[in-house]
Amino acid sequence: MAVEGPLHPGATLAPLVHGRRDPSARLGADGFVRAWQTATGPATLELGWHGLEPRTGGAVTARAWGPGAADALASVEDLLGLRAATPWLDEDWPSPVRDWLRRRPGTRPAKAGPVLDVLVPAILGQRVQGVRAKRSWSGIVGAHGVVAPGPHGLRVPPPGELLAALPYEAFHRFDVERQRADTIRRAAAVARRLEEVPALGPAAGSQRLQTVPGVGPWTAAKVIGVVCGDADAVVVGDLHLPNHVAFALAGEPRADDARMLELLEPYAPYRGLVQRLAKALGPPPPKYGPRLSLLPIDRW
Repeated sequence: MAVEGPLHPGATLAPLVHGRRDPSARLGADGFVRAWQTATGPATLELGWHGLEPRTGGAVTARAWGPGAADALASVEDLLGLRAATPWLDEDWPSPVRDWLRRRPGTRPAKAGPVLDVLVPAILGQRVQGVRAKRSWSGIVGAHGVVAPGPHGLRVPPPGELLAALPYEAFHRFDVERQRADTIRRAAAVARRLEEVPALGPAAGSQRLQTVPGVGPWTAAKVIGVVCGDADAVVVGDLHLPNHVAFALAGEPRADDARMLELLEPYAPYRGLVQRLAKALGPPPPKYGPRLSLLPIDRW
């Protein structure tokens, strides 16, 4: 498939991979592979982009395996954000955002499902360090996912029916306390209704997600940004993101959500994308306290 114009596949697809040990997806310098349950069955999709120039484009190759292979191949343009409007040539944006776009041109909003495959990792990320959430996701998919089709040795994340029926102990063994485990099981029990979120759109979709007890604005924004391919989905309620954004955009070492939203407002409808770039490419805010330790679950 020929791609014209800016595209940075690695930066675009990064939100779909949850750590180096994610059993369901892998991302490398020249390729990406992901397994999921499509409407017509399980599938594994492999993308390659050797020689692609992020500023001007190039060629992307795609192969798929499994009963859902045709659906997987049909999703490539959405996965790479090729249907989304992009701000890459907006020279009116001030530095440092303009500089970030020059350093990482073609960072697009990936659009991907199933919703539950995006929601469960987001729930696992509630109130814990990212490394712990990624480890829990790897353990759950490794234990309860099924072997994916194709040669890559991936696993398809478990379906809603299975997750809803798991006892709490099945999550506890992967460092997930009862509160997050119950949220996952409640979401899994209504997985079919949640799969309507992309069709509802960002605003109504966020409301639908938040009907699940335990899913709030932070989790909903994490999900909407991916399943709707919404470049404007801003994550609020995060302990560190306001500081990253404020320091990167205004040199302010500390901020709250209100100040972060104020600083991001000029970049609508790409506020979520600018938030991502600030975290990835902006200077980290100064640290004034000791680093949080990873407490074992039995000490919560």
